[in-house]
Amino acid sequence: MNEQETFDWDDAYANAAHIQDAASFPPRWEKEASAFRDTWPIKEIDVVYGDSERQRFDIFSPDGPSRGLMVFVHGGYWLRFDKSSWSHLAAGCLNQNWTVCLPSYDLAPSVRIEDITLQIGEAINTAGDRLDGPIRLAGHSAGGHLVTRMLCADTPISPTFLGRIEKVVSISGLHDLRPLRKTAMNASFNLSEDDAARESPALAEPLRECPVVAWVGEDERPEFVRQSTLLAQAWPTATCHTEPGRHHFDVIEDLIDPNSGLVSALLKD
Repeated sequence: MNEQETFDWDDAYANAAHIQDAASFPPRWEKEASAFRDTWPIKEIDVVYGDSERQRFDIFSPDGPSRGLMVFVHGGYWLRFDKSSWSHLAAGCLNQNWTVCLPSYDLAPSVRIEDITLQIGEAINTAGDRLDGPIRLAGHSAGGHLVTRMLCADTPISPTFLGRIEKVVSISGLHDLRPLRKTAMNASFNLSEDDAARESPALAEPLRECPVVAWVGEDERPEFVRQSTLLAQAWPTATCHTEPGRHHFDVIEDLIDPNSGLVSALLKD
């Protein structure tokens, strides 16, 4: 067997197995998000943007005039989580006077990844229609895939809202889905070779010149570092930033701090 045949692709994408106390993170996220929703005063919860029960978003508004809309798309390999675990990540942008939208979406295997792409486009269209001004997109892991897909030639975002997108930050994003066909997760994704290629932003031409940052933790699995580097190599307006001392689960926590490098990368021109 050659090296490619013996490579463990499941381990390459197994984040929790390589993070100390990984099991403690999801319940902490849920607790912090719930506390944030309870205390942030200006919000709308479960705004409908599509037909299914999960096609809902929460929207949090700053205390004062809004500078624009930031949409954060959660990760979980298109298989798990919903908007309710991530509300606290809105804090950094809210404190910089940006409105923040956090959508849920249907999950595989009930739907295909291409269907989730369409849903996120509709969520952005719906949220954008509620607020004037610029739009910034951020997403983590599978969410990083979904926000970069919004800039591809077959984007589901309407031209009206696409023109308002000023920057996209893919945090530990997945930009080449072809290796996922070699993982056990593909039993849920059911990606064909053509599906994986079509849904891979790194293999697509960006529809317009929009700054993109592929932000990845220094301590992440090598495959996630490669995925971020790949997007920066493939797209002329994309850059890659490696954040020291961060792994796949804590790399998103800097969204809470309005003065963090991550929030700056997302909101500054």
